[in-house]
Amino acid sequence: MSAKTDPLPADRPGNFESFAGQHELSAILDRQRAAFLANGPPDARQRKDNLARLRAAVLAQRSELADAINADFGSRSRYETEIMEVVPVIQAIDYYRKKLRRFMKPERRHVALPYRFGRAYVELQPKGVIGIMAPWNYPFSLVMVPLITALAAGNRAMIKPSELTPRTGEVIGRMLAAVFAPEDVAVVLGGAEVGAAFSELAFDHILFTGSTQVGRKVMRAASENLVPLTLELGGKSPAVIARGAVNRQTVSSVAFGKLANGGQTCVAPDYALVHANDLDAFIAAFSDAAAHLYPGGPDNRDYASIINERHFERLHRLLDDARTRGARLIEIGVGPNRAPKRPYTIVPTLVIGADDNTGVMTEEIFGPILPVRTYQTMDEAIAYINARPRPLALYYFGERNADCAKLLKRTTSGNVGINNTLLHVAIDDLPFGGVGPSGMGAYHGIEGFRSMSHAKGVFIQARWNLPGLLRPPYRKVADLAISLILGKRRASK
Repeated sequence: MSAKTDPLPADRPGNFESFAGQHELSAILDRQRAAFLANGPPDARQRKDNLARLRAAVLAQRSELADAINADFGSRSRYETEIMEVVPVIQAIDYYRKKLRRFMKPERRHVALPYRFGRAYVELQPKGVIGIMAPWNYPFSLVMVPLITALAAGNRAMIKPSELTPRTGEVIGRMLAAVFAPEDVAVVLGGAEVGAAFSELAFDHILFTGSTQVGRKVMRAASENLVPLTLELGGKSPAVIARGAVNRQTVSSVAFGKLANGGQTCVAPDYALVHANDLDAFIAAFSDAAAHLYPGGPDNRDYASIINERHFERLHRLLDDARTRGARLIEIGVGPNRAPKRPYTIVPTLVIGADDNTGVMTEEIFGPILPVRTYQTMDEAIAYINARPRPLALYYFGERNADCAKLLKRTTSGNVGINNTLLHVAIDDLPFGGVGPSGMGAYHGIEGFRSMSHAKGVFIQARWNLPGLLRPPYRKVADLAISLILGKRRASK
């Protein structure tokens, strides 16, 4: 895999497409595939070198990235960008560089007795060109971690960042163009029409991160070319608080997971299930936790604003709908009345007693709004979760007791966090992926490496082999061979 090492001035758009139609996109893909076929899979040294140069470029662009993301959001803490965007990217690079040779090593497989003189193994080979479609909520890390995985697995990549974060997309395009030749990594920018055309390309694999609604469209488009997919979607991830487990540590973790990035996180706790006896304590503790996390109130720099007017209005419609249907809305934290002072800012809000048909209980919220429902028994909480689409994440807070074991055994979710929120995504060696409406396939860890590789089975036949006796013209030796394989003699006719 070739590389570019010359620095790229920030005022020049770089070697990437600011707009691309179907013809231009196909041409980029054709160049990448031709280069992949001509050069063959990169060895471990080349892959590690690619990741090392990418690591250096990410660290060099930290400040520009934080400025771009802040501008795209209107307000987003530089610390939040560093912690939730840059740190996971560097960790992923370091993880794959450390594990790469082990992941690339062919895996020996068992050979049954009749074939014992042969050898079998599985070799993970690059698929070719990976299409990466990224969302706006974490516009850097959700481009880079799939790219890191693709490069570690020896692939080339085409990337379509979200059009809702155009400044970040420009920075990503310039950064990658300075590190990689376009036949290795290419970035295409543009609106929904470019995204639709991108999803129709005959990639060797597509990794899409975004909403379930758009994920269905991507899957339909990919099916025309039988392109395999990894879909990282979302859904309504519950946080189950065991009876008596409402305390400062528990509720602080729930509040952080809900309010980080203004609630615009696919694995944020979407709603809380709290024991009926603990509801008042939970409300008070959540308000205290929000005040502690954001002592400057909703208009301070540490609290992220909503990405744009459309999503801001959507969240207000959800709140209005809940209020109209009789739910109790509680604005919490410091100075909730200051939220209107900053554009597209939603005050942290608890929604108590929303019925099942309310928008906050049927739609993924993607904002700093937490519906709270009560339950009496763990069986009731489990039944409530299982009556809904399987979530991307499930969180449990409480003792590791029979209720905890029952919840884990009887529910299905992408991942689980016990006495924490969000952190399962940061564990590089764990797979990350949803189930059904919350996703398909997984990445991170060896699972990500495998998803972007083809597992090619190889069997090497020895000179002497029992199956060679099972060829016509059939003789008594065939009866003997069959008896050995089946474990009994054939009944004579």
